[in-house]
Amino acid sequence: MKEILKVDGISKTFHLSKKQMKLEKTKEKKKVAVDHLSFSAYEGEIFGLLGPNGAGKTTTLRMIATLIKPDEGDILVKGSSSVNNPFDVRGKIGFLTSELKLEEYFTPNYLFDYFATLHGIDKSTIRERKKELFDRFGISEFAEVKVADLSTGMKQKVSLVVSIAHDPQFIIFDEPTNGLDVITAKVVTDFLLELKRRGKSIILSTHIFELVEKLCDRVGIIISGKLVRCGSLEEIKDGASLEQRFFEVYEETVGEQ
Repeated sequence: MKEILKVDGISKTFHLSKKQMKLEKTKEKKKVAVDHLSFSAYEGEIFGLLGPNGAGKTTTLRMIATLIKPDEGDILVKGSSSVNNPFDVRGKIGFLTSELKLEEYFTPNYLFDYFATLHGIDKSTIRERKKELFDRFGISEFAEVKVADLSTGMKQKVSLVVSIAHDPQFIIFDEPTNGLDVITAKVVTDFLLELKRRGKSIILSTHIFELVEKLCDRVGIIISGKLVRCGSLEEIKDGASLEQRFFEVYEETVGEQ
């Protein structure tokens, strides 16, 4: 398999405000969100980053997507460094996160055109791709409705199609089914499998065991900012359920801290 992503020893520490220290129930002024994390992902696979809330999954994906820089280490996306060549990396990836807030005054139609144009896509291709994605996700009839007036599920669908308007080869999904009803969640997961069949490479973070078992070829378990297990789904499960193995690993890891 050809390596498309190499995460090499990345770390990230955040300084906490007094309010954050109170929320975290800690007297420490710093929090190590990601601690010397390393793993690889390969072309044509779905790689799952599995861990509890606060484990460092989102911080890791934000570093891969060049939104923040690691304090240490580097990340290579198809050979380009997220640290030293972020603009090149941004042209190669799509990134869907629950933190993506669409401007509520604009319509799906406008937003798709805007983001596709930012990626240098010609008008003819934009029209074709928009029709394909809008029809696929049932957005067409809401194309001229302001985002503020859309349902939560429809907003998530619009966020998804906007994030892949430029048809990237490598796509990052942060908790892709969070807050979605079961129908919309199935539409999204089915689409991820279709992207894989098209040869796309996908990395997703989640805390949902069923989602990993349904979608992922390989999985890395992240706890307290550290990667504690990584391998194929079958290797990680080792004859048991993913949930059982996860909690065994979790108890071992937390017990050592």
